[in-house]
Amino acid sequence: MEPVSAPVSLQAADLAPAIRAAIDAIPPAWPLAATVAVNPFLGQSNRGFAATAEQIARLTGTGIAMPRAWYAAKLAEGTLTDTDLRDALAESGLSLSLEALKQAMRADAATPAAIPTIADLARDVSGTDWPRLIEDRIGTFAAGHFDEGQALWTAPRGQSFYTAWRIHARHDLTPEIAGLRGFAQTVADLPRTSIRAIAAAAETLGFGRKPGSYFHQLLLGLGGWAQFARYRLWTAELAGETDESLGDLLAIRLAFEEALFRQYEPEIAAAWQAALAAHRAPVVAGLDREIDAVLQLATERAEQRRLARLLSSIPRSAETSPAEVARPVVQAAFCIDVRSEVFRRALESADPGIRTLGFAGFFGIGASHRDQASDLAEHRLPVLLKPGLFSCTEVSAAEDRDARIQSRAVRAFGRFKQAAVSSFAFVEAMGPVYGAKLLTGSLRLSGAKTGPAARPRLVETPDLSQKIGMAATVLRAMSLTENFARLVLLCGHGASVTNNPLASALQCGACGGHAGDVNARLLASLLNEGEVRKGLVSQGITVPDDTLFLAGLHDTTTDAVTVFDGDADTASHAADLARLTGWLAAAGKLARSERAMRLPHASGGSIAVRSRDWAEVRPEWGLAGCSAFIAAPRSRTAGLSLDGRSFLHDYVWRQDEGFRVLELILTAPVVVASWISLQYFGSAAAPSLFGSGNKLLHNVVGGIGVLEGNGGVLRAGLAWQSVHDGERLAHDPLRLSVVIEAPKEAINDILARHPQVKTLFDNGWLSLFVLDDAGEMAERYAGDLAWAPFGAAGATPARLKAAG
Repeated sequence: MEPVSAPVSLQAADLAPAIRAAIDAIPPAWPLAATVAVNPFLGQSNRGFAATAEQIARLTGTGIAMPRAWYAAKLAEGTLTDTDLRDALAESGLSLSLEALKQAMRADAATPAAIPTIADLARDVSGTDWPRLIEDRIGTFAAGHFDEGQALWTAPRGQSFYTAWRIHARHDLTPEIAGLRGFAQTVADLPRTSIRAIAAAAETLGFGRKPGSYFHQLLLGLGGWAQFARYRLWTAELAGETDESLGDLLAIRLAFEEALFRQYEPEIAAAWQAALAAHRAPVVAGLDREIDAVLQLATERAEQRRLARLLSSIPRSAETSPAEVARPVVQAAFCIDVRSEVFRRALESADPGIRTLGFAGFFGIGASHRDQASDLAEHRLPVLLKPGLFSCTEVSAAEDRDARIQSRAVRAFGRFKQAAVSSFAFVEAMGPVYGAKLLTGSLRLSGAKTGPAARPRLVETPDLSQKIGMAATVLRAMSLTENFARLVLLCGHGASVTNNPLASALQCGACGGHAGDVNARLLASLLNEGEVRKGLVSQGITVPDDTLFLAGLHDTTTDAVTVFDGDADTASHAADLARLTGWLAAAGKLARSERAMRLPHASGGSIAVRSRDWAEVRPEWGLAGCSAFIAAPRSRTAGLSLDGRSFLHDYVWRQDEGFRVLELILTAPVVVASWISLQYFGSAAAPSLFGSGNKLLHNVVGGIGVLEGNGGVLRAGLAWQSVHDGERLAHDPLRLSVVIEAPKEAINDILARHPQVKTLFDNGWLSLFVLDDAGEMAERYAGDLAWAPFGAAGATPARLKAAG
């Protein structure tokens, strides 16, 4: 019978706000099957860059700014100028001269030592590496508890993380062997719920109701395990439910702290009181952090000036050109993903009559999809949203049954070769059979799955009025309401790679880490329905009878495009389709040649081969280099080489009644793009904290994440090879610049209604600019709904906050 824990005078509810604050400070990390980019500073949006850097430095001992030498190199090469430095100084309000700032660039800033945990203090007095042991014991248990199908022997289900850990830890002798006396009994004596265990630890450790940043530090130290538990809570809350795993993790980590404190209290009590005082102290950025913030801002201002010069390099009027009035030969809609910019430009160069558009890659169809022979629901929509539609692959019952039998046979064979009893005999007997497979992979001849060939369909078909409403909403959001071409291609994107546990990170982020083919095919099918076309007329949208919508899939690794022409009757458009196929092939060749210049040891002819190379750590660059988001008519960027660095969203504000589309852009695609930008920022500037390390050392754990090597915490974020080419960074860590052609009054109204989005701009995590009628960057957002001329310098409320 379980002993009754000692009563605690501190009520568990007293600590609930502090626990929730620590949980909210942890970014989620999606599992490997559907990895999406996440802003690692998600819980810090209420602070500016300098204050966030100070907070993270004191909790982890890690800086989030680039080394000063990186900024100095930018200045030396002319990318960064004295003008940029002066403007950044003026915006920050920092009382420092230009010469003093440049002098500071010559030596790296000292990163303050992290506040020690009790495990750190106990290590220092005992010589035993308690932090490493705690990482190992929690990680070993979490790997089994969270496992999503990788383990041959799974942990028991049906219990909370905390309850299951207490059962496990009472029989785990490792801590006691290492010298933590009576730990099994300590675990047995813990309260039965995690919240009460946290309250008990609060009394033992003396922080009561005021842990300060201590909880945040403990969760940060758990790395990807805390982030995966945060993901579980995120998805649960999206469904109107909850998940206690992250709170349980905090209680477990505190249990180790409490046990170590009891054992080493005489030696560490004074140092612990000093650490606790530091946790409770206000976060005030020091001079070094403020200087780093100014240098970062100056580098971003330099990039913004470059973009402004590019956008104004070809004078344009606000009037529509005759070429835009003429009916396009083909219209092709691509995801706003920066990789599409290169391909769109290449495709448009094939013929003057080709028009391309940019729109979020899920094409407004937020579907939870079940593929053939699978019961797994793939949420093919941005992770900020909840699926409203359900789809599946359109196959017969017999085909689905046969595929399931085949899948089960493959799975059973895989488990047989890994089983403890059969694994050694398997190598002896079957080794030669695998010779051909190893040879194929070594010669880069193996293929990669590109997407389902069978057509998807909605499980529950909406009624006609709903279909018409969906179609009208999507077309308006795409700014595609008139002048339709005979052939309209809706092109999702995906990536073909092999032997890459982080492969889903290269897929469409707007589709939840999956390819965008399903969404594109569902929308094309909807827009081809005759009754929907008729209903759109009453919505003010007339689609010509000869317009045919087709879905496609752009493989961003090979720049090949698959057109799903079997989804519709294309007999009347055979010539159009043949011409489009030729243009897509030519565009792919151009895009490959351009992208090969960035990839190490690549050529235009080797790009496709890299996707099949099981030893290739850089099959493509993903979204590395992203720096801007532009929402404007395509005429503002057509013909300009944006080097695959800009998210391009087509938007015509004069067609946007009530600015509903603008509101959608600011609250969804812009936020998702900021997550992507900041994940690349964190993985490049602070790889030890926000990156997943070296791909060559990765080991997959539980099917949910990777370890770097054989141990340590679960790693989240991008691999080093995703941001570095082996000699230099392939991604400049820059916060995203958002450029919108719309009245600033409309933008202000939307920001006022969405304070969480406004906070991102006010605290400098995003920069915002408006284009004027000539397509030039005219004004910049100065914070608190105020604006300033683009080139003006001077302190602003938002920048003062961002610097401090």
